[in-house]
Amino acid sequence: MNVRRSAAVLAAVAVIGAATPAAADPSPSPSQAFPSALYGDKDPKYDGVWRQSLALLAQDTVGVKPAAKSVQWLTRQQCANGSFAAYRPDPTTACDAKTMLDTNATSAAVQALTALGGHDDVTRKAVGWLKSVQNEDGGWGYAPGGASDTNSTSIVIGALAAAGEKPDQVEKDGKSPHDALLKLALPCGGDGDGAFAFQPDKKGGLAANADATAAGVLGALGKGMVVEPGKKSDATCEKAATPQQAAANGAGYLTAALSKDGNHLMSALAGAEPQPDFGNTADAVVALAAQGDTAQAEKSVRWLEKNSASWAAQSGPAAYAQLIFAAHATGTNPRDFGGADLVKQLGATGPAPQTAEKTATKASDEKEDSGSDFFGVWWYVGVCLVAGIGIGFLFTGRKKQQQL
Repeated sequence: MNVRRSAAVLAAVAVIGAATPAAADPSPSPSQAFPSALYGDKDPKYDGVWRQSLALLAQDTVGVKPAAKSVQWLTRQQCANGSFAAYRPDPTTACDAKTMLDTNATSAAVQALTALGGHDDVTRKAVGWLKSVQNEDGGWGYAPGGASDTNSTSIVIGALAAAGEKPDQVEKDGKSPHDALLKLALPCGGDGDGAFAFQPDKKGGLAANADATAAGVLGALGKGMVVEPGKKSDATCEKAATPQQAAANGAGYLTAALSKDGNHLMSALAGAEPQPDFGNTADAVVALAAQGDTAQAEKSVRWLEKNSASWAAQSGPAAYAQLIFAAHATGTNPRDFGGADLVKQLGATGPAPQTAEKTATKASDEKEDSGSDFFGVWWYVGVCLVAGIGIGFLFTGRKKQQQL
């Protein structure tokens, strides 16, 4: 079962051989303590930056200001060239040829740090690196130089948009990210019926992939992981001559797939028993809401409210973040998600946040992030404590693995 989109990409890349060997970066030994600033309690080797970014972005989305040390941990993961790896155990050691640079982790970090504010230098360098490794077809693979895939291309689009770029104008040899996505969109009719493929197979064929389709809809719309409900769309499946039509086609495929299996998606891992895929369902909810197909999105988020608690508890920070994004996209209260407080549950996987509510102005947020107003931070925390806002949950560690 997948836990997050980047993990799904990892699994697919491992099969197709698009990424570099997984042994490039050393993993912390079992006896090594993970950084206290990190969210989750599992080995972060493959998803440290990803889950940290999603956790920080989700907290910002619901008005929680993350712990400064957690934000600082993320910024220190950046390599000198602007990229991020999945996880660097010792960020004081410079990245080298063996460091597995990661477009997905880099893009997630850009989205989180842009939302938090005050990290323009970090995000500018990251965006510059992403542009430098764009493929000739306009897209991106999980690892730089790897064949373009829908998931990676779409999350890079989200990062570009968050950073104020116009993704359709970010080109390599005259090709934009949207050109790459259109090549990965299946025609209407048949089993694919407007879906997106992850990548072409060895013969160039395209196979519908629900995870890739959820990502592709957001990418075609130029959206990141946090979306507001779009205008209702009644578009039918037609030839995808534009990104907007490809998004509509993909949303139609997702709606059919969700309703077919009881308002959720099923896992499709080779050799595994079919079972509900909570992470992909949450991603599909976000994609449908962004497209304006809110009726199915609301049905599926209700299903998640009833069924996702055990999955999220087992999977950790990225899973809670995905559910928060789905709740936000549908106007659902993440603090009462099927009776659960997703915000509190996410917070319990990492350090106590600075405040339970955002500070009054963006400027003060950025000042506190930079660590330049120590006394101001603690004065504010004291006020919040007096007001009974409930700062400081008792938290356990961090999280790793898997991937949706």
